[in-house]
Formats: sequence, structure tokens, C-alpha cells
Amino acid sequence: MKDIPDEQLPAPDIESAGLFESLSSDDSETKSSSDEKSYRVLARKYRPQDFKDLIGQETMVRTLRNAFAMGRVAHAFMLTGVRGVGKTTTARIIARALNCIGVDGQGGPTADPCGVCPNCKAILADRHPDVLEIDAASHTGVDDVREIIDGSRFRPIQARMKVYIIDEVHMLSRNAFNALLKTLEEPPDQVTFIFATTEIRKVPVTVLSRCQRFDLRRVPQDQLSQFFQKISNREKVNISEEAIHLIARAADGSVRDGLSLLDQAIALGRATIPDQPENDKRDHEITAEAVSGMLGFADKTLIFDLLEAAMSGKADQVLSLTEQAYAGGVDLGVLLSDLLELIHLLSRMKSLPNLRNGSELSELERNRGGHMSSMLSIPVLGRSWQMLLKGIKEVDMAPNRKAAAEMILIRLCFIADLPTPGEIINHLSNSPEQKSDQYSHHSSLSSSDMQSSKPTSLVSVSKEDGNFHGYGKTYASNSLIKSKSEVLSLPKQNFGIKNPQILWNSWREIISFVKQQQAAILHAHLRNAVHLVKFAPPMIEIRIEDRVPANLPQQLSRLLNEHSGLRWTIVLSQQKGEPTLMEQESLQVQADFDKVASEPIVKEIMRIFPGAVVNKVINPHLDEYGLFPEHNSFTDRDEQSMSSDLETEKNLAMIDDFDELTYN
Repeated sequence: MKDIPDEQLPAPDIESAGLFESLSSDDSETKSSSDEKSYRVLARKYRPQDFKDLIGQETMVRTLRNAFAMGRVAHAFMLTGVRGVGKTTTARIIARALNCIGVDGQGGPTADPCGVCPNCKAILADRHPDVLEIDAASHTGVDDVREIIDGSRFRPIQARMKVYIIDEVHMLSRNAFNALLKTLEEPPDQVTFIFATTEIRKVPVTVLSRCQRFDLRRVPQDQLSQFFQKISNREKVNISEEAIHLIARAADGSVRDGLSLLDQAIALGRATIPDQPENDKRDHEITAEAVSGMLGFADKTLIFDLLEAAMSGKADQVLSLTEQAYAGGVDLGVLLSDLLELIHLLSRMKSLPNLRNGSELSELERNRGGHMSSMLSIPVLGRSWQMLLKGIKEVDMAPNRKAAAEMILIRLCFIADLPTPGEIINHLSNSPEQKSDQYSHHSSLSSSDMQSSKPTSLVSVSKEDGNFHGYGKTYASNSLIKSKSEVLSLPKQNFGIKNPQILWNSWREIISFVKQQQAAILHAHLRNAVHLVKFAPPMIEIRIEDRVPANLPQQLSRLLNEHSGLRWTIVLSQQKGEPTLMEQESLQVQADFDKVASEPIVKEIMRIFPGAVVNKVINPHLDEYGLFPEHNSFTDRDEQSMSSDLETEKNLAMIDDFDELTYN
């Protein structure tokens, strides 16, 4: 091929676009025809150009404005948030703010870039040589980071600052993050790093600590609705307010998602109205029904009808409405999700009555939702919520989604009229059988028992034989407990102990103290394998099992001596003594189960729900060892008669009566 002499080369067109200029749309037919062929989606067309255009991120905008005004702009930023809230857009605005030189070419960094200088135009067009946008999803390795580090050593070609915008930075490998740490901590003066990510938890903390972090929040639904309405007016699109609300709800806080849906709705409705008269505009309006069908939502009225029919127990009507929605192309999993949202709305309206007057609710939600919330109770709404929440998982796992959804709705119909657990208990508590004499105060759980705060004991100790009874087994004891009518409540003082250095009044308190001292092994042995024979501070007589270390008495004595200043004596005995705390806890659990199983209310519940099982019994009166707290309080005995028995009764194991258990 023959070279063309330089004098024969065509002269450059001085009117053509340079590095930082665009072609004039007024003088180029080619450009005009290109514009007609290429359509810019709304998300790109209305991308914010400065901080004033960002919506929903007021805290970040205020912080960055103050930083530019004070000259305290960080060298690295970390922008995080869900998709479509403005992370990359904010990064570009920061890049423009750092490199803007103003209209006269003499300006410095500013929070309000001019938008007309060469740097601003080139950054907006994404072709500035000093503002580099890197996709970390496709540049994940150390070699890619090494190129960034090498490039950061050189001064900017054209701009004031060289800006690296790394999107989806969490996709970098661990070695790539480590390679970037040193440069990120002390970058050259002319370099700024801006990271964007949707998975902030995947970014190493060593990187986060070197960046100024901004969490971009989801944009509120009402703010999205106002923004989409402005865009519709600019595009001369006639769209109903209810349709705008549906798009804002489906956007889930993402501006880009909402604009994409608005673009789709405009194409669906063919609603551009260049110069129609006012009375003809309604014919071209994009309705909520059209948008709902586009999004795959069921009609809002149908959702209200469906829930109302289910709560009324009308299974035939529920199936008819479900078939209607299915024929209209609604995914039945989405239908159940819509029911969940409605139940959540009704629960909020039940808890917040002023919500009915909120502007964010549609007229249908305010009127019909307010009526339904007044008719349904919180227990019914909560039960329906749990059933639908589990039902959605069942629909996703079922081979036939339609059949699974219908079964969930039928089940919802047949539990709608079931009484709540509270209503069952109230009914049974007020029944004639419950009030009959065949159930004494200690063998039944009446409503008055449930409201009483006085504990009753499942354990007693016989005065005649000195043994523990009530767990289904009998244990020898050195303590004597009189019959219930003769039980003494001891005062809250140390009987016969005048030394104030005695810190523990019972064996259980000593074991709890050992736990507080973090002597885990000693505590485990004391709880599981040591039987108390006699407790007479500062002397303790115990029986230890074979698996316990031989030096356990010395360990316990040393620990008590250090913290009390007394000389404690631990005596080993061959007597059987009391059960260990672990054995007492196990027996108390079994006693609780036995008592619950004998209650008329529980028996009636088991009859109503065959196959039901009591998995757990919670007794709120038990302490950390699953036993009743050790109370010390005087009864109304004569002080003189008590003093005569004081020496005899001072070491008795006292167990108070209780009247209340909580059952799960």
C-alpha cells in the first residue's frame, strides 16, 4: 500500500468533537438520526448530575458538602447500599467535585460542580483519562491491583486529581485486598479511591478502616412516588397516582429499579400525550390495573376479598378468587406474599390507629383496611401470618405450586374460626367442671392460680422420717420439714452466726459463688457429684462420688478462705445426704411435667388436639439451677415460742409453696 503524502491529507475539522467536547446536535444530521435510533433509558437519562439531584441520602450529602467547604475531603471513600440507590452516581459526582475548575477555569474543589468545564463534561461522558472506573467483578486478581498501584504513582494527565472508582469491590480476592492496603493507607497526594459495594460484610475490616464509609439507605416509598411523578410530568406521561404507588412499592427503595419499571409501564400503556386536549388525556392514562398486571401483582381489591373470605371461613369463595387470580397470570406465591403484606398492614393499623390517616396509604387501604383491622384481633392476625409465612416455603418446595397454595388457603379458612389459646383457657377456667369440688386447690390450675405470684412447691420433706418426697423417689436427709400447716418461714438472717464475714447462707449460694469465680471444673463437680450432708458455717459436711478428684475439699476450702477471711472446714461423710443439684433439677423438671399433665386444662387441650405433646415446661420461679429460690421470711408466730425452736430449726431446708407455673 502506497503512503499518502502529508500535503494530500485532509485538514482536520475544527468544528468536530475533541477530547472533551461533544458534537453540536443542531448542525449534525448524523447525530440527529443516531439519537432517533438510540433511546436512553430513564435510569440513565435522569441520573443525578450533582448532590442536589440525589434523593434519600441527605446525611451523606450534608457530610460531603461540609467536607468540601472545610477542605477536609478524605482520600478514600467506601459507598455501600442496595442496588440502585446511587453508589456509582455519587462516586462520579465526587470525582467531578474534586476536578471541577469552574466556568472561568480558575475554580477549585467544590461541592457544586459547574457541569460546563472540560473536566465536568468528560467525566459525565465517562471518557476522562484521569477518572478510571474499574469493575472489580472482572478485575479480581493481584495483577489488576498492581496496575492500579503502578498507575497511581504518576500525576494526572489533565485533571487536578486522579480518581479510581472501583465498583463491586467485594469481588476482589483476598490477596488483591492485601496488595492494595499500603497504597490505600498512604496514597499519593493526587490520588483518590472511591469504592462501591452491595456486600459490605465481604470487605475486609483492614480496608474499611482506611476509608470514610457512607451507607446509602433505601429511598422511602413516598419520596420515590414524588420523584417518579416528576419524571412522568417531564416525559409528558399520564399515569395514575395509584400506578405510581405500585411502581414505588415494587422498587423496594431502589431508584434505578423504579425507573426501569416506569419505563416498562410507559411502553405498556403507550401513554405519551404530546398535545391532546385535557378531556382526552384520561383516555391515555396508565392505570393501576395495567401496572399491577405488568408486575404480576394481584388486584388490591382481590387481595382484600381473598383475606376477608378466608377470615370468614368461606373456602369456596377463596378457591374461586384464587382461580380468578391464577387465570389472570398472577403467581400464587406472589399472591400469598400479597396476603402477608396485607396482614402486616392490618397489624400495624391495629397497633397504630393514626396510621389510617397516613398519606402513604391508598383510599382502599385506609377505608377497607381500617374496617378489617377493627374486626380482627392481633392473635388471629399473628396466627395467619405464621401460617402464610410457612406456606410460602411450602409453595416453593411443592411440585405443584397451585395445589400447594390452595391447600394453604383452605387451611387458613378452617383455622380462622378457631379460638385463641387465651380464649380456650378462659373458657375452661370458667367451665362448671373447673369449678367443681373434685379439683382441689393443689391439684388444679385455676385462673386465680395463674394470676397468683405465690409459688407452690412440688417438693416436701416429711417430719416423721426426715426424707424428701414429691419427685417420685425418696431421699434421706439430715433436715426435718414439718407438714404444710407447720412449715416455718425462716427470717433473713444468719442463725447463730455472729461473724459478718460469713458471706453464704446455703450450700447453693456457695456453688453459685464458685461459678462466679469462674472455677468451671470445681463448679461442675460440686453441682453434679457432691451431696450435701450438713451445712453449718464455717463447717460443711459432704459426700463426694467416685469420679470427683480427691483434692476437691482442699480446693473448695482454699477458695472460701480467700474470700471470707474465715477458716472453712470441709468434712467428708459416708452418709447419703441430699441429692446433687443436678439430680434435684432433673427431678423438678419431671415433677413439673407430671403436674402439667394432670391439669384439667392441659387434658382438655390434649383432647381437642390429638397427638399434641408438651415439649417444654417453663417455671418462672426457678433459679439458675432449676430449683426454687431459697427464701427466708418470718411467719406470724409468737416471737417467744419461735426463739425456743430457733436452735432446732435453724438448719432446716425450707421450701415455699407455689401456686403458678408457666406452660409452653
